[in-house]
Amino acid sequence: MLTNLHKHLLNDFQRDFPLVERPYLEIANQLGVSEDEVLSALSELRDSQLISRVGPIIPPNQIGVSMLVAMAVPESELQRAADIISHYPEVNHNYERENRFNLWFVAVAPTAEQLARVLDAIERETGYPTQRLPLINDFHIDLGFRLDLSHA
Repeated sequence: MLTNLHKHLLNDFQRDFPLVERPYLEIANQLGVSEDEVLSALSELRDSQLISRVGPIIPPNQIGVSMLVAMAVPESELQRAADIISHYPEVNHNYERENRFNLWFVAVAPTAEQLARVLDAIERETGYPTQRLPLINDFHIDLGFRLDLSHA
């Protein structure tokens, strides 16, 4: 069950995350709880797979090299492949789509060579080829959204 603290963390800090030396202390001060309570609540959300990470979203190719990647994975192997991909720190998110190319993700690395090594490793580990889609036109999609947690 989600506590009020969980709900505030999920909703209130998708944007304007405090860029200070101790951001979790700043969040705690804003919410009237301790820094340890904030860190514990975020761990609980991650452990229950309601969040996968807390971190910045950097525009493509502003720091390092990034690429959108698609894979065609049999439905029976989809979760296994997604779990493998999610363990790579270079992958900032992955998601399922209804298409022959049903598993998509964005990967970021310091150099094009490192990015290629990561994608090659993902191919070897999952057993499926990647369709590498370099950025041609940049579109901004706001990934923040307000959750209706009144029933959670």
